[in-house]
Amino acid sequence: MSITHPSAERPAQGSMWNKGIWGWMFFDWAAQPFFTVVTTFIFGPYFISRMSDDPVAGQAAWGYGVAFAGIVIAILSPALGSIADKTGARKPWIGFFAIIKIISLSLLWYAEPGSSYVWVLLAFICASVAAEFSIVFNDSMMPRLIPASHIGQVSNFAWGLGYLAGMIVLIFVVTCLAASPETGKTLIGIDPFWHLDALKGEDARITGPIAALWYLIFILPMFIFTPDQKKGMGLKAAIGEGLAELKETLHEVRKKAALFRFLIARMIYQDGVNALLALGGGFAAAMFGWSITEIGLFGIILNVVAIFGCWFASYVDSWFGSKWVVVVSLVLLLIATLGIVSTGPDYTLYGLVHFPPDSNTGLFSSGGEKAYLAFGMLIGIAFGPVQAASRSWFARSVEPHEAGRYFGIYALAGRATSFLAPFLVASMTAASGSPRLGIAVLVLFFVAGLYLAVRTPYPAKNPV
Repeated sequence: MSITHPSAERPAQGSMWNKGIWGWMFFDWAAQPFFTVVTTFIFGPYFISRMSDDPVAGQAAWGYGVAFAGIVIAILSPALGSIADKTGARKPWIGFFAIIKIISLSLLWYAEPGSSYVWVLLAFICASVAAEFSIVFNDSMMPRLIPASHIGQVSNFAWGLGYLAGMIVLIFVVTCLAASPETGKTLIGIDPFWHLDALKGEDARITGPIAALWYLIFILPMFIFTPDQKKGMGLKAAIGEGLAELKETLHEVRKKAALFRFLIARMIYQDGVNALLALGGGFAAAMFGWSITEIGLFGIILNVVAIFGCWFASYVDSWFGSKWVVVVSLVLLLIATLGIVSTGPDYTLYGLVHFPPDSNTGLFSSGGEKAYLAFGMLIGIAFGPVQAASRSWFARSVEPHEAGRYFGIYALAGRATSFLAPFLVASMTAASGSPRLGIAVLVLFFVAGLYLAVRTPYPAKNPV
């Protein structure tokens, strides 16, 4: 049995905002810019629409890359969670994967237009896998670190803090780095820092090293202030016992009907969320011909909305519970997805609403772009709370001593089929030649996930 840190064995009531919890929340602050500027709004759309001359091939390749990362995460996350329970300490694991993530992100600087998809995707996949594995170990600290009555509030607040960090980095990219190809100036009328050349994609490629440096600096409060469990058994013994325990845990989960249903529901709807975030920005960039500036502004708008969505949801979670937050968020994501795939440059709602021809060359000047922004704001309101509330719903449903192995299963549920949504989007896009039909596949994931979530008890401890 592993030895635990005295202060980590059971959270002290009334200690909601101590420096250990703030350090834990700063993990989200450190980690989120990778997902914001690399995966979703800057580098991903650059890969899809500018690294090659074929956006259809770019979306398909990016989708397959996201899918492969999901397969690796799904296979290994549960085993790592069980092994972590045996080795005790989480921080050494987070530190190990931080090194991989930082190196991989730094390599994205060399992803010039015309570069081979293979090595760029390999670097992105390594960064994604390392990021998600670190999240498993960070999330598994929750039940021991945070009082049960405050888990939902802290989880949503930390998620909002992460989006604030992502927005800060995104604003920096848009205002100081991304120049208009026509004027050579950034959004605020200055020359880009470091003389970055937009025609060579340097304004997008720099986001990898920036996300790496941000992570390196801001992960330090977690290492310094957040209490960890003391070291347990050695790694070799932990691997053997952890894998044996994983088999037992998988068998155990199937007997816990409510928890099993929750995990299946999350497996489905989180797959849709992951794919929407990874591919939605590129879809808009290809459809409207957006530059880095416009994509960045779109991302800033979504992140501003997401910050307030998470912070408001932190209080709603305390009042009504995590399940209510998850269900409402999924309804909003379903409406938003239907909306964005029904929108084109001069229409929305599948042609029921048409817009006059756009003669203005300003930002988001067409009616279709404005409609897309409106649906995008629904995504911004919902995609943070659905993930934060899912985390707190699950944390309330497991015991502190089993958090590592169960959060490994939780990561599995978030990634077990995570290859499926981007794979289906990529395949539908390649087969039909229509990115719109590809993205429309995600509607099925939100409908199925919503149905199962509604039918799952809260907390997920009771029989169904």
